[in-house]
Amino acid sequence: MGAQNSLFFDTASLYFRAFYGVPATLRAVDGGPVNALRGLLDFLARFIGDYRPEFVACCWDNDWRPAWRVALLPSYKAHRVAEPGAVSTQSAQAAFVEEVPADLAVQVPLILEVLDALGLPVVGADGYEADDVLATLTARAAGPVDVVTGDRDLFQLVDDARGVRVLYVARGVARHERVTDEWLAARYGITGAQYTDFAVLRGDAADGLPGVKGIGEKSAASLLARFGSLEGIVANLDALAPGVRRALTEHVEYLGAASQVVACERDVPLPQVDLTRPRTPRDPARFARLAADLKLGGAADRILTALAR
Repeated sequence: MGAQNSLFFDTASLYFRAFYGVPATLRAVDGGPVNALRGLLDFLARFIGDYRPEFVACCWDNDWRPAWRVALLPSYKAHRVAEPGAVSTQSAQAAFVEEVPADLAVQVPLILEVLDALGLPVVGADGYEADDVLATLTARAAGPVDVVTGDRDLFQLVDDARGVRVLYVARGVARHERVTDEWLAARYGITGAQYTDFAVLRGDAADGLPGVKGIGEKSAASLLARFGSLEGIVANLDALAPGVRRALTEHVEYLGAASQVVACERDVPLPQVDLTRPRTPRDPARFARLAADLKLGGAADRILTALAR
């Protein structure tokens, strides 16, 4: 890629993965857990070092379950809502608290502090998820974009014509896949522009999306290949087999609501942040102190090396 490429991180997706994938025995000087932090730094170092972006952003979930999405579809992420009084990793503006392990929740402020000392931009917006922030930054980017995530919902951002890819880490960071329209066509038979409609039809239990009963991945892809979009499918109900027509007719209200819930907002009001990749830490002394106190070890060295490349 050229010198003006951007690398945008779905930060929570990565620190959750790090928390469950890096040994919990890693501890700071005070005995507190740091496995999610150390793992996240290694993930950032790996991608920044390999892709050498000119611009970078660590996108943030200021609100992991926005009330406006819940109003449209009450089942949205409902199974992940924590009991009252639980520790939150989100902004105080968030309406719902996500169920998060205590050993991870205590690391989130440390992650923010370390990213700030490094000068890596953290970008979020109250009332919106990181997905919306990622979509907005991608829409505004002047050059090619790579989005790093373990979330399939962000496949909707893929656009070969604009040079937008998703670096998908579901199989691990070292074995991440470069998701393009060509990749999506081979895997699902759709394009990035069709992914939202595909997800609405198929459903996604992880996000509380029931989908349309009787329509799975293959049938959803087949319908989209034939009619182009969900709108096209609904406009041609009379051309469908009776069972499919009946299923879609019974789910018309769901289809309209879920389409708005799944689609990333692409014009979120974001704070003015310089996304230029720092080559050295913003505050070297503070980062060195944090690295020592949190026993970041080689992870600190690797992120510094990656930034300087």
